[in-house]
Amino acid sequence: MPTRHTTRPARAWHSLKRHASKGAGMLALLGLAGPAFSQVGMTPFQVGNIPVTLTYPTAAVSKPTAMGPFNIDVALNAPPREGPHRLVVISHGTGGSALPDHALARSLVLAGFVVAQPLHQGDNFKDTSRAGPEAFETRPNEVRQTIDALAASPVWGPRLRLDRVGVHGMSAGGVTALSLAGAQWRVLNLIRHCNSHPEDEAFCFNGALKPEQRAEREARFARARNVPTFFLPDDVKALHGGRSPTDQKPDPRPDPRIAAVTLAVPVAAPFTPESLARVRIPVGVVRAQQDQVLLPQWHTDHVLRHVASSEVLADLPGAGHFDVLWPWPEAVARETAALQIRGGLPNPAFDAGLRAQAHAKITRFHLQHLGPTPP
Repeated sequence: MPTRHTTRPARAWHSLKRHASKGAGMLALLGLAGPAFSQVGMTPFQVGNIPVTLTYPTAAVSKPTAMGPFNIDVALNAPPREGPHRLVVISHGTGGSALPDHALARSLVLAGFVVAQPLHQGDNFKDTSRAGPEAFETRPNEVRQTIDALAASPVWGPRLRLDRVGVHGMSAGGVTALSLAGAQWRVLNLIRHCNSHPEDEAFCFNGALKPEQRAEREARFARARNVPTFFLPDDVKALHGGRSPTDQKPDPRPDPRIAAVTLAVPVAAPFTPESLARVRIPVGVVRAQQDQVLLPQWHTDHVLRHVASSEVLADLPGAGHFDVLWPWPEAVARETAALQIRGGLPNPAFDAGLRAQAHAKITRFHLQHLGPTPP
C-alpha cells in the first residue's frame, strides 16, 4: 500500500536517533547485540535498472544526513566491515522506498546483518504505474536478481554468506516475501475476496479515490461474480509466486536460498489457502490491531490461519497500518493518508516503543532462523 514521500523535509534527525537508540537498547536486552558493530553504513548498489540501497556494518563514523523529507544517521558510502555476513532483503510497500523502513534496517545492521532494499520497478515513490498485481508478479524476481548481483559483486560477494537469506516485507512487500516462501496468489482470489468482503474497501479500491474509478472497479469485480472458473480469462485464474504449478517438487520456494521471512501488515488476501499451507520455512508476523488499510482479519490473520510455520512476533495495540514504519515524517504521513480511502495518519495513541520492540523481535527471528554468521 502507498508510502509516498515527495514533499518537503519534516522531522529532525535526532527524533530518529532517539527511537533507533531505543531499538539498540532492546537488542541488548534480548541478547541480540552480537559483534560490536557500532556504526551503520549506507551506499547505493545498482542491479540492472533496479536501484538498491545497501545498509551494513561499518567502522566509519555515522552522521546526520538529510534525504528529502527524511533525516537519518548513517555513514554514507563508508567501507563495509569484512564478512562474512548474513543478508536480509527488505521489500517496501506500494509507492515506497528504503527510507521508511530504515529503523528496522538499522536494527538488523546492529546485529551484524547486511540489508538490501531494492526499489521495486513501477511500484515506488517515483512511479506507481504498475502497482498492484503487475508489480506483485515482478517483485520476487527483483529480490532474486538482487541476491544474484550481490553474490557476483567483487566487493559484496566475499562479505556475504548467501546460502540462507532472510526476506522482510511490509504491506505489498508481504506479497514479495510470501511468494518467495512458496505461497501463490491469483487475481481471481483478489476479486472473490472483494466481492465477498466489501468492508475491506481500502484494499479493494486502493488507488480508486474518484467515484468513476470506484464504479469501474466495482463493475470489474461484478463481471467475475458467479462465473465458473473455466470461463474466466487465463490472466485472472493464473497462479503467481512460489514454484511453477507444473513443478511437483515438494519444496514450494522458487529460490532455496530464502530460509526465513518476516511480514509486517502484509497484503495476503489474494493467496490461496492451499499454497499457504505448503509453506515450510519460518514466517514471523507483525500485526497492527487498528489497521484500517489492510483489515487484519483478511490479511495478517489469513497467513496465521493457514501457514503452520508462522508465528506472531508482535500484535501492536493502537497501531495503524503505517505505524510499523519509522522514520515517518509528518509531511509524508499526511500525503500518504490523503491517498487512502480510510486515511492512514499515525495514531497518537500508539506507543512508539512497541515498534522498536517489534523491530528487535524481527531481528531476533532472523538471527534464530538464519543462524549466526559462520566463522
